[in-house]
Formats: sequence, structure tokens, C-alpha cells
Amino acid sequence: MQERETQPEDWRALYPFESRYLDLPASETSADVVRMHYVEQGDPQAEQTVLCVHGNPTWSFTFRQVLQQVGSHARVIAVDHIGCGLSDKPQRYSYTLQRHVGNLARLIEQLDLKRVTLLVHDWGGAIGVGAALKALARVDKFVLLNTALFPPPYIPWRIAACRLPGFGPFAMRRLNLFARAALTMTLNRLPTLPPAVAAGLLAPYHDWNSRVAIARFVQDIPRRKSQATWQLLSSIEQSSELFADRPMRIVWGMKDWCFRVECLDRLTQLFPQAQVQRLEDVGHYVMEEAAGEVIQEVLACLQDGRD
Repeated sequence: MQERETQPEDWRALYPFESRYLDLPASETSADVVRMHYVEQGDPQAEQTVLCVHGNPTWSFTFRQVLQQVGSHARVIAVDHIGCGLSDKPQRYSYTLQRHVGNLARLIEQLDLKRVTLLVHDWGGAIGVGAALKALARVDKFVLLNTALFPPPYIPWRIAACRLPGFGPFAMRRLNLFARAALTMTLNRLPTLPPAVAAGLLAPYHDWNSRVAIARFVQDIPRRKSQATWQLLSSIEQSSELFADRPMRIVWGMKDWCFRVECLDRLTQLFPQAQVQRLEDVGHYVMEEAAGEVIQEVLACLQDGRD
């Protein structure tokens, strides 16, 4: 019998997880709340927790294989930032690094997570490590995938174009070019993503309103030292020495045009204890091109001890 070809709508079969939500304050002065979506697998009483933190323009869907394969070894949680994935997408909201850090720190506290291994990618690195600095006793270990924990040393022209007034919002929110282009521009090992995977990555971002955070993440990339996000990134970098004794693994797609090799070099200077796996044929979407290698490193990290 000939196998049926996978259809784009089958992305839901790749993400068979029960949705959970955490209520967060909509602002510091409002009684309104927004709902932060997350999913989890594994025993809630497991000795260790893997907390997966995505970047832009992805969502918890990109960690689906970690949820499925690591859930028998630890409790695994994957979050959607406010404005992303299946979380609420308020149109008037402070979509800043500081707010995302605070939201994740609140989730760690509210869920009473302990012995956490952070698995982070892209913006998820700064968000995750920033939250870890607010929860030092709760976060033990780190697995970093193509990310930066410091002010941007450069802004790639493809990102800079999306910051242009007029064109940027139209391209990102009306045409969804940022998320659509990422389906191919982030790849190297794979010529293209399977249709169901591509559909899953795009599924939450289906109209102007649902793409608000995609645009705001790009707009929040700082260019000047006077900007609050620049200052927070500088603080995260300077405070990273607090994790110098923690088990740290870095899995890096070396064909990434966005987080280039100089970002990896800077991270290894920050974390000389890190074990680094360089994937010579992988681009920015490390979880989509090299899930197997990432999962091996996560499992190894769970076994790592602290000196």
C-alpha cells in the first residue's frame, strides 16, 4: 500500500501535547492578565527539569522532539513567550526583553521549578539566562543553541531591512515575510523543511494581529548604549560569570548567517568550561536540522555534575 503523503495540516500530529497556561499581569499598573502557554512531558516529580526557551519567529513547536524523547529522563517544559505560539497576543503590550525575562522568571517561580537545565535558542538565550539570574538557586545547567547574551556586535542586513519604517511592519505583519523567509534562510543541512513542519512553525502567525511579537522582537534589537535592552543585555553578559561553575554545553550551527561564529567565540570566552559541539553543515534552525545532536547533548548535560 502506498503511504499517504503528509499534509500541512498534519502539523498537529507532530505536537500532541496538552496545552497549559499561566496567568501573568498584563502590565505593572493593570489588573488585567495575559495567558502564557506552555506544554510539558515527563513526571512532574522528576529530579530534574529541562526548560526549553524559543526565539523569534519560532515557538514551543520547535522543541517537540525534545519533549517526546527527553520526557522519560526528566520533566520537560517548553514555553511560548507572550505574543508567540499559543500564548495570548495583546496588541498593546510591552514586548521588551525585560518583560519576557520577567515573565519566564515568574513561570519558573510559579511552577516551583528546581534543578533546571535551560535549553535556549536565539532570543531565548538572553531571556532564559536573564531569568536564571533571577532564580540562581533553581537553574543548574545550560544548553545553548545559536544565541547571544550580549549587545549585538552587528545587525545582519536582512534583519536591518525589517527595521525600516513602513517597510518593516508591512513585510513582517502583513506579508509574514520574516517567518516565511526563516523556513529556508535558516537551513543548510536540509534543502527544505517537511510541509507539516513548515506549517507548524507558521501556524500561530496567520494574520496581522498574530504577528505582533515577531515585529516587536525585531524592533527591540538595540543599536545604542542608551537603550534599555542594550543595558539589560550588557548586565546579563557581565553577570554571566555567576554561572562559571555550572555545567554548560553549546551546540552551534556553523552556517548561521544571523548568529555568526564571532557570537560563538564570545560565548566561549564567557563560559570557558563549556563543552562545544560545532555542527559544520547546520544553519540557524538547529532544532529543525540537528534535533538528534541536540537531544544527545541535553541527555549528557542531565548527567553532568557540578564541581
